[in-house]
Amino acid sequence: MGLVRTELRLSNPVIPDLAALDCRAIADAGAIHLCIPEHVAIQLQLRELEKREVTLADGSKRLVAYVGPIKVQFANRQCFVGAMVLGDEVLLGAIPMEDMDLVVRPLTQDVAVNPASPNIASSIAKRVAAPSRGSCFSKN
Repeated sequence: MGLVRTELRLSNPVIPDLAALDCRAIADAGAIHLCIPEHVAIQLQLRELEKREVTLADGSKRLVAYVGPIKVQFANRQCFVGAMVLGDEVLLGAIPMEDMDLVVRPLTQDVAVNPASPNIASSIAKRVAAPSRGSCFSKN
């Protein structure tokens, strides 16, 4: 499978009058976060919230700026996330993809809204499991 790319709209919800950016992104379900190049962070006037250590594909570690909030839009979906300032192109990781209920389709090499929930994003808020010992449930 080659690289899967998709179109996103990125904006700064703190400055709603600032123009949004339409950009091409690599969709990588193996990556965790949204990563954006420095020029995108500058154009969207995103505030650095902190520094974070990231592990790159080669195993090396680097300290990068973590900025936000950033509004991500795809088709009829949107989410609000932070982003790592890293690399030379936008990378859409698992957190925003899960938040918007998107799927990567390897056969067609594209990204789509989840066909099981095409009209509204669906999510799992908690894992349903049997009560464990020491839980708050009584044994009546």
